[in-house]
Amino acid sequence: MVKKRKTEKDESLKRVHRKTILFNKREIQAIEHYLKKYKIKNNSKFMREVIITSVLKKFDDDYPSLFEKKPTLFNQDLKRKI
Repeated sequence: MVKKRKTEKDESLKRVHRKTILFNKREIQAIEHYLKKYKIKNNSKFMREVIITSVLKKFDDDYPSLFEKKPTLFNQDLKRKI
């Protein structure tokens, strides 16, 4: 007999915020084909992972780097008044 472990759940990780998204016919067909091809059963988990992965990648791409271009006379915003 296997004992179940009691785990403390972090309330801040509980999913309580709902978002709705609409797809056109081609988009939903592509998604359904992908889900079927890769035998993905949990659509919500899949959508959540794809969205969060995309967001985190964008954050990572936008993070300032050591070698970021510094403003020069030629690439500064020219809208300011001199």
